[in-house]
Amino acid sequence: MSNCKVIAVANQKGGVGKTTTTFNLGVGLSKLGYKVLLVDADPQGDLTTCMGYYDTENIPTIANLMEASMNDKDINTNNVILHHDEGVDLIPSNLDLSALAVSLVNAMSREYTMRNCLKDIKNNYDYILIDCMPSLEMITLNALASADRVIIPVQTQYLAAKGMGQLLRTVQKVKRQINPNLNVEGILLTLVDGRTNLSKETKIALQENYGSVIKIFDTKIPIAVKVAESTKVGQSIFSYDKNNRVAEAYSSFAKEVIESGKERKQNAPSHDR
Repeated sequence: MSNCKVIAVANQKGGVGKTTTTFNLGVGLSKLGYKVLLVDADPQGDLTTCMGYYDTENIPTIANLMEASMNDKDINTNNVILHHDEGVDLIPSNLDLSALAVSLVNAMSREYTMRNCLKDIKNNYDYILIDCMPSLEMITLNALASADRVIIPVQTQYLAAKGMGQLLRTVQKVKRQINPNLNVEGILLTLVDGRTNLSKETKIALQENYGSVIKIFDTKIPIAVKVAESTKVGQSIFSYDKNNRVAEAYSSFAKEVIESGKERKQNAPSHDR
């Protein structure tokens, strides 16, 4: 049985730092010695372009793998994987995934298509991080069906928790009906502006509404112009500006994710280990 941990980074609200978190958490885990695969599960392909792969129309993607699975053809996942020079691997995406989502609705075992594409390579990695699209449609359901855990980035803004209830209900529905191993790992506060009280107020509101059932990570990701600059040149914040406070935050977050996984494993019933 594989020890690979599959984490979906999800929130149906856009602009909360899902892609930035997926990339930088992945590199942070890699810098700690773990083998990491990133999966771009968004038709916009933001993770792919943020990692410096701009010619997305002429490369095989997750859509090609899922189409092969739907048509019961051989799935050559290793042929799609790109090797980034910061030590992480990527399964890229492009707009073909949007077209595939339409045909996926009528496919047999449609929720398991992505999981079927990843199952044979899980032994090659310690972590697989899936960057989800900002919706709760079929591709995101596929990501949740593939994952063991969900990390929810939440921007520290007014009404930041709006829609959280819907996301959590979706996760619980997937857990009941499709993937009993799925759990919410925690909420990550992103784009935090330390000059205002808003981040503190947001954390308090989240704690009051969800703190009894969901972990809120201690790490907070600060807002910084350098992050946007780094993605334009296909680099993580670690390579672009390793002394930046965002790099320090994602380094801390990677360690927190590792420790959280160890705690979950220790607290799991013996038959789940």
